[in-house]
Amino acid sequence: MSTVTETIDVHVPVHTAYDQWTQFESFPQFMSGVESIRQVDDRHTHWVTKIGGVRREFDAEITEQHPDERIAWKSTDGDTRHAGVVTFHRLGDTDTRVTVQLDWQPQGLTEKAGSAVGADSMQVKADTRRFKEFIEKRGTATGTWRGEVPRTGS
Repeated sequence: MSTVTETIDVHVPVHTAYDQWTQFESFPQFMSGVESIRQVDDRHTHWVTKIGGVRREFDAEITEQHPDERIAWKSTDGDTRHAGVVTFHRLGDTDTRVTVQLDWQPQGLTEKAGSAVGADSMQVKADTRRFKEFIEKRGTATGTWRGEVPRTGS
């Protein structure tokens, strides 16, 4: 299992950063490897990614979600095994620290080699920078979902 953690400070209120992160279908606008995400219901999403020439399709379940604090998920089936959490920390009225942690199982020689040289870390770092640019330029989220998802088993 490979683990990647990235933290970035964004110049928007915590509720704005959190609200944008609940808009999964907007991820392709700032995540370069994500082709599409379809929100199935409050807890389930369907992802299509293409990273390093490798196309993956999988379903994910939100395992915990608390407004302005955290969103955790895990893949449930499909081409990849991964889990992650994004947390939001209020630094001030207009500043938020966003931390993304992603655990994933590289498959095949290309993914294992990419992980070994830090390509996955570079991808997450670039995606968090694009999230920062995206939300700071907009100044407001593209939508919102303020519901709670109580923690489920891992």
